[in-house]
Amino acid sequence: MNGTQETGKTFGLWILTALVLGNMVGSGIFMLPRTLAETAGPFGVIAAWLVTGAGVLALALTFGSLALRKPELNGGPQLYAQALFGMKGEGGRFAGYLASWGYWVANWAGNVSLIITFTSYLSVFFPMMNNGETLFSVGAFTVKTGNAITFCISSLLLWLMYALISQGVEGAGRLNFWATAAKVGGFVLLLIAGLALFDANHMLPLLQERTVDGKSLSLGSQINHGAINTLWAFIGVESAVVFSSRARRKEDVKKATMLGLFIALVIYLGITLLVMGALPQDKLMASASPLAEVLGVFVGTAGEYVMAGLGLLAMIGSMLGWILLSAEVPYQSGKMGLFPPVMKRVNGNGVPITGLVLTCVMMQVLLVSLLSKTIGEGFDFIILIATLAFLIPYLFSSLFLVKMVLSGDGYSGRSDRLTDGIVGMLAFLYSLWMVKAGTADMKTFLLGMAFIFSGVLFYPFVRKSLKRN
Repeated sequence: MNGTQETGKTFGLWILTALVLGNMVGSGIFMLPRTLAETAGPFGVIAAWLVTGAGVLALALTFGSLALRKPELNGGPQLYAQALFGMKGEGGRFAGYLASWGYWVANWAGNVSLIITFTSYLSVFFPMMNNGETLFSVGAFTVKTGNAITFCISSLLLWLMYALISQGVEGAGRLNFWATAAKVGGFVLLLIAGLALFDANHMLPLLQERTVDGKSLSLGSQINHGAINTLWAFIGVESAVVFSSRARRKEDVKKATMLGLFIALVIYLGITLLVMGALPQDKLMASASPLAEVLGVFVGTAGEYVMAGLGLLAMIGSMLGWILLSAEVPYQSGKMGLFPPVMKRVNGNGVPITGLVLTCVMMQVLLVSLLSKTIGEGFDFIILIATLAFLIPYLFSSLFLVKMVLSGDGYSGRSDRLTDGIVGMLAFLYSLWMVKAGTADMKTFLLGMAFIFSGVLFYPFVRKSLKRN
């Protein structure tokens, strides 16, 4: 059935925490130790994690404060953009729409990267997925047998996720919780293996030279490169805010955000340090699967299969959480009058079905990248642009908190205003720094802006739809 009725309060503290943690701890951690080692020495890597952790902590506190002080804005950080420029004015509506668009597009683009990563781990068990024989060619477009198999499996997985989520968000949330719990348990086993193999000499000297494009990187540049890479690992810290309308208690939103962040930071730092201590730096930088290699050294060849299985589990939990979140974004934006009213439609299980269908359709379109190696090679760039798109709502959110502090809106005590003012400014400066660092060259900046502002093309149609209703 179709309708616009309000869904029930179905998510408690631990379900919300699992959504935050599951959405953050996804594919990134499986490759980050190697990626970080390529551009930073051990000290630079540790510093990058700490700087990123501090910046994301400021963002988490920002989201937590806004969730408590503006509970009526319960659809996610993109709605704070509208509030920043005025809830009723055209400027606020446009800012909210643009932030919602960028946030939504970034979500389903990131989701496709999760599915691609899932299939890469699945290929450990099914080597045919890496078959390099040419299946057919159309001009310069060549499809290999392995690519075609991977595309079919990925498409099947996507629509299985759709079928599961369409049965109800509460059931999907619970499944995400158990997948996240099992994933954390697996990481604990990896930490034990890392401790057993840890050799401090692998991390010495702490200050090491790194080069990019033939240029030597200073310590500051190493930290800068590392911070850009580590930020992707924390995308999703706002997940509890997006689902705040489904939270049983508003205070659980802030608690879940902080709890999920701290657990993720401990996992990230612990795994990174232990992998650096378990493998020599040159071996780590050359490894295609550093975590699997650590378990391989610890328990033999079975370690690769154990880590591949852990990777699959991580992807399933993350995909559930992210697709669920991606469907929620247009639904909440529709309720706030930022997207067409059709986005408010839910099925008989209370699932925002229009947003879910459109999200999965757009993901299916992007999955065509699996059919061509050339397109697939550019996917890392899409992730960089997606990260930039996520940062825009983060910037608006932090500025909105600062605006509230200056106006006193929602505050009764001076000490709370001072604390939140500092947090909001730190979150804003961190987000601004990441935007600058992530768009260091003009090509990336222009393409990133084009990715975000592509929604402008659809805004006239959205306005017309809203006026009719």
